[in-house]
Amino acid sequence: MSPRRNRPKAADSSGGSAEDDRSGRYGGFQSTEDWQGEEWSVRHVAGASAEGKTYRCPGCDQMIPSAVPHVVAWPEHAGVDDRRHWHKACWNARDRRTTRVQRSRNAPKF
Repeated sequence: MSPRRNRPKAADSSGGSAEDDRSGRYGGFQSTEDWQGEEWSVRHVAGASAEGKTYRCPGCDQMIPSAVPHVVAWPEHAGVDDRRHWHKACWNARDRRTTRVQRSRNAPKF
Protein backbone atom coordinates (compact mmCIF):
# COMPACT_ATOMS: atom_id res chain seq x y z
CA MET A 1 0.00 0.00 0.00
CA SER A 2 1.44 3.36 -0.94
CA PRO A 3 1.40 6.30 1.47
CA ARG A 4 -1.33 8.86 1.19
CA ARG A 5 -0.44 12.04 -0.69
CA ASN A 6 -1.57 15.40 0.63
CA ARG A 7 -1.58 17.61 -2.40
CA PRO A 8 -2.73 21.22 -2.28
CA LYS A 9 -6.06 21.79 -3.95
CA ALA A 10 -5.96 23.47 -7.32
CA ALA A 11 -6.73 27.20 -7.41
CA ASP A 12 -10.30 28.14 -8.13
CA SER A 13 -10.76 28.27 -11.89
CA SER A 14 -13.31 31.09 -11.69
CA GLY A 15 -10.53 33.59 -11.04
CA GLY A 16 -12.32 35.09 -8.03
CA SER A 17 -10.40 36.76 -5.25
CA ALA A 18 -10.44 35.84 -1.58
CA GLU A 19 -12.78 38.79 -0.91
CA ASP A 20 -15.36 37.22 -3.24
CA ASP A 21 -15.48 34.09 -1.10
CA ARG A 22 -18.43 34.76 1.18
CA SER A 23 -17.98 31.59 3.21
CA GLY A 24 -14.43 32.68 4.02
CA ARG A 25 -11.45 30.57 4.87
CA TYR A 26 -11.99 31.22 8.57
CA GLY A 27 -15.08 29.10 8.90
CA GLY A 28 -17.58 31.94 8.87
CA PHE A 29 -19.23 34.26 6.43
CA GLN A 30 -18.62 37.87 5.52
CA SER A 31 -21.22 40.57 5.04
CA THR A 32 -21.50 44.34 4.85
CA GLU A 33 -23.43 46.33 7.46
CA ASP A 34 -24.21 50.01 7.89
CA TRP A 35 -23.09 51.46 11.23
CA GLN A 36 -22.47 55.08 12.27
CA GLY A 37 -23.08 56.25 8.72
CA GLU A 38 -20.36 53.98 7.28
CA GLU A 39 -20.32 50.66 5.51
CA TRP A 40 -18.54 48.02 7.63
CA SER A 41 -17.24 44.65 6.53
CA VAL A 42 -18.16 42.04 9.11
CA ARG A 43 -16.63 38.58 9.17
CA HIS A 44 -17.81 35.85 11.52
CA VAL A 45 -14.76 33.87 12.65
CA ALA A 46 -14.92 30.27 13.85
CA GLY A 47 -13.04 29.64 17.04
CA ALA A 48 -10.73 27.01 15.54
CA SER A 49 -9.06 29.58 13.28
CA ALA A 50 -8.31 31.85 16.24
CA GLU A 51 -6.58 29.18 18.33
CA GLY A 52 -3.59 30.51 20.22
CA LYS A 53 -4.67 34.15 19.81
CA THR A 54 -6.43 36.50 22.20
CA TYR A 55 -8.06 39.82 21.39
CA ARG A 56 -9.60 42.66 23.39
CA CYS A 57 -13.22 43.39 22.50
CA PRO A 58 -13.86 47.13 22.01
CA GLY A 59 -17.50 46.68 23.06
CA CYS A 60 -16.90 45.41 26.59
CA ASP A 61 -13.13 45.89 26.97
CA GLN A 62 -12.78 42.21 27.96
CA MET A 63 -10.49 39.59 26.44
CA ILE A 64 -11.73 37.20 23.78
CA PRO A 65 -10.04 33.94 24.73
CA SER A 66 -8.30 31.67 22.29
CA ALA A 67 -10.51 29.43 20.11
CA VAL A 68 -13.76 31.34 20.84
CA PRO A 69 -15.98 32.22 17.87
CA HIS A 70 -16.25 36.00 17.41
CA VAL A 71 -16.76 38.79 14.86
CA VAL A 72 -14.13 40.84 13.04
CA ALA A 73 -15.38 44.22 11.81
CA TRP A 74 -13.70 47.10 9.97
CA PRO A 75 -14.79 50.12 7.93
CA GLU A 76 -15.27 49.18 4.27
CA HIS A 77 -12.54 51.46 2.95
CA ALA A 78 -10.03 51.02 5.78
CA GLY A 79 -6.82 49.09 6.08
CA VAL A 80 -5.88 45.97 7.96
CA ASP A 81 -4.89 47.99 11.03
CA ASP A 82 -8.51 49.13 11.51
CA ARG A 83 -9.92 45.62 12.02
CA ARG A 84 -11.40 45.01 15.46
CA HIS A 85 -12.37 41.70 17.04
CA TRP A 86 -15.71 41.76 18.89
CA HIS A 87 -17.70 39.24 20.90
CA LYS A 88 -20.77 38.38 18.84
CA ALA A 89 -23.08 39.71 21.56
CA CYS A 90 -21.10 42.94 21.86
CA TRP A 91 -21.24 43.53 18.09
CA ASN A 92 -25.00 42.96 18.11
CA ALA A 93 -25.39 45.40 21.03
CA ARG A 94 -22.96 48.04 19.70
CA ASP A 95 -25.66 50.72 19.44
CA ARG A 96 -26.73 50.19 23.05
CA ARG A 97 -23.20 50.41 24.47
CA THR A 98 -21.73 53.60 25.85
CA THR A 99 -18.50 54.95 24.42
CA ARG A 100 -17.03 55.51 27.88
CA VAL A 101 -15.46 52.38 29.26
CA GLN A 102 -14.99 52.20 33.02
CA ARG A 103 -12.03 50.14 34.18
CA SER A 104 -10.75 49.23 37.59
CA ARG A 105 -7.56 50.85 38.82
CA ASN A 106 -5.44 47.77 38.28
CA ALA A 107 -6.72 46.95 34.79
CA PRO A 108 -4.15 47.07 31.99
CA LYS A 109 -4.65 49.88 29.48
CA PHE A 110 -4.33 48.66 25.92
